[in-house]
Amino acid sequence: MDRKKRIAAIGECMIELQQHHDGSLQQSFGGDTLNAAVYLAREMGEAGRVDYVTALGDDSFSDAMCQGWAAEGIGLERVQRLPGRLPGLYCIQTDARGERRFLYWRNEAAVRDCFTTVAAGPILEALKHYDVLYFSGITLAVLGEVGRGKLLQTLAEARQRQALIVFDNNYRPRLWASVEQARAAYREVLPQVDLALLTLEDEQALFAYPDAEAVFAAYQGIPEVVLKRGAEPCLIRVAGGAFEVPAQRVEQVVDSTAAGDSFSAAYLARRLLGGSPVQAAEAGHRLASQVIQHPGALIPRH
Repeated sequence: MDRKKRIAAIGECMIELQQHHDGSLQQSFGGDTLNAAVYLAREMGEAGRVDYVTALGDDSFSDAMCQGWAAEGIGLERVQRLPGRLPGLYCIQTDARGERRFLYWRNEAAVRDCFTTVAAGPILEALKHYDVLYFSGITLAVLGEVGRGKLLQTLAEARQRQALIVFDNNYRPRLWASVEQARAAYREVLPQVDLALLTLEDEQALFAYPDAEAVFAAYQGIPEVVLKRGAEPCLIRVAGGAFEVPAQRVEQVVDSTAAGDSFSAAYLARRLLGGSPVQAAEAGHRLASQVIQHPGALIPRH
């Protein structure tokens, strides 16, 4: 067995409130890259070490987040704790038809200063020596312009040291001042990406691509591109082939939260462990099919 893979997931975890029909609230935590980090740690087991890179406050919610991550085996060495600051917060409201609405309070979240503090310098330097750097479109949004610039420089230097750069497109329009700003940020970072894990719906919302072929044409400079399409087969383009891998059907979808995050985590884990793209996609579909049959982003370990 090769040495343990060092993986850094970069992004934001927020306080999550779920509002029930009677007005009561259930509190938990959520975030796309955090979800992926947890599932990556579970899938990699002893073959990998996953560190989460973010900034939190010095409050009790931030304490609880760190305790939960540590229990999952996530490394906390790259987590900054900023005095007087707080994590972001969002609320999920569900109507009588099951449609969900998200309300966000995140403009003052600690993560916005993740790469602008004095302590960020050593963290950014350390990231250049990881085997894998994983981030998302949400990461790009919450870091802000200065933070994105520092991330971009770090990705380029890490890639020169043979790090694998992995990007999940996760586009959320509300996080950006304009679609033009988002497009510019994505286009700036994509030349540094080795593995793109894309959701077709997000690509169409951001770039108005008419179909999957247009997406692949736009990403043709990236060595490995995976296009997630919900319950439809995922499509893969990699040097040496193009593949279509069916999703696993389930009788009832309980909660689709983290379906894409879990797919990405299992896909990446299987590739890092030596699996083929098809095997990786099968693993991704398998985990995602389990996740959507449970409430919440993180299903029980068993």
